[in-house]
This record gives sequence, structure tokens and C-alpha cells, in this order.
Amino acid sequence: MPFPKKLLNDYETVALDLHPHWWYFAEPAVALVASIVVGIVVKAADLKHNTDRILSFVVLALLVVCAVWLVMRYLKWATTNFVITSDRIIFREGVIAKDGIEIPLERVNNVNFRQSIFERMIGAGDLLIESGGEDGRSRFTDIRRPERVQNLIHSQMEANEQRRFQPMNNAVAAAAHAPDVATQLEKFEGMLQRGTISPTEFEAQKRKLLGGSPMPPPPPATPQP
Repeated sequence: MPFPKKLLNDYETVALDLHPHWWYFAEPAVALVASIVVGIVVKAADLKHNTDRILSFVVLALLVVCAVWLVMRYLKWATTNFVITSDRIIFREGVIAKDGIEIPLERVNNVNFRQSIFERMIGAGDLLIESGGEDGRSRFTDIRRPERVQNLIHSQMEANEQRRFQPMNNAVAAAAHAPDVATQLEKFEGMLQRGTISPTEFEAQKRKLLGGSPMPPPPPATPQP
């Protein structure tokens, strides 16, 4: 089940939406296989030696419990999302009752991952995220390809920082360009007063300057009659 788009903010985009690694199913799957094997052995012994029926019922109950455990684990897997967006990191889980963590990218201080030898072989691992929030440090287990997820978080952090500082950079550039515009307007006003350009030409040049168009060079002076 993908992360609901209705929970995203305006102009927020999803860069990654992950469910836990398949290793998440290891415990209930192994238990189910083991209960099936035990059931086959008990059934074979019952056919040969007419063993106690109670043991057969116990094995059957064990088989049902392991099957239910596997189904519940699948439902939890399907409703668990580790999401990286353009603004934040989101972890959300729960079939009916929901539990989640949200970490804004600008508050992320450090991202580390851990893998054992076996986890490296199967492509799983843990992510450790240190942030400036109340939790301070969050650990996320059974992450697929944690080293790639770490790199993606860093790239999204850089992109988020550029977006946040872009308005400031634009304001600085506009402030730096303002004196040039004022100087050019003074030059055109002087040319208008001297009769070098007409009022129509002055208004056209003024609109270009105030509209942010590239600054045109002053027209060549024409000799006065």
C-alpha cells in the first residue's frame, strides 16, 4: 500500500516510498514451515502407530497460530511506510491504530546505516537518523539498500536547502542590480531632457528596465540641428 498522497503538503513530492525488507517475514515464515514439518511427522506417526489424537490437535493449533502470525505480519508490512519527500522523512505503521514519526529535512543532523555480514548479503540494514527534534535519534530497521537510502536523504537535504535559500538569493541579486537600474534611468532621463530620445523611446526603455529585461545600451547621440 503506497503512502497516501492526501497526507502530503502542497508542492511536496515523494522521492522514495519503501515497505520493510522481505526479511521482515523471516520469523513467522520459519515458524510456519517448522509447524508444517512437525505436522507431517506427527501425521505419519499417527498412521503407523495410532498415536494420541491430542498431539495431532496441538500440532494443528500450532499450524493455525503460525499461519495467522504470518498473515498479521503481512498486514503490518503492507501498512508500514518509510517515505522520503522533498521536505521531510516520514515513518508510518499500523493496521488500524497508526503510529508515525516525521523529521523535517532541515532538522536532520546526521544519517548512518548499519549492516551485518548477512544483512549485507540480502540487501537489508538499519538507518540511524540524528535530528534536532525531541527524539534526537531515531532507528529504522529492515530498510532495503540502506546505503542508497542514506545517499538519497543527503541529496534531498541539499535540494531542500537550495529551495529554502533561493528567495534570499533572488532578493540579494535584485538589490545588487537596483543601483544599475537607477543609474540607467538617470541616463535616459538626461537624454530625454536633451532631446536625444523621444518620450516614447524613454517609456519603452523604462519598461524594459523595471520589468527585469536585460539592460539595453543607450542609443547613440544624434547631432542637434
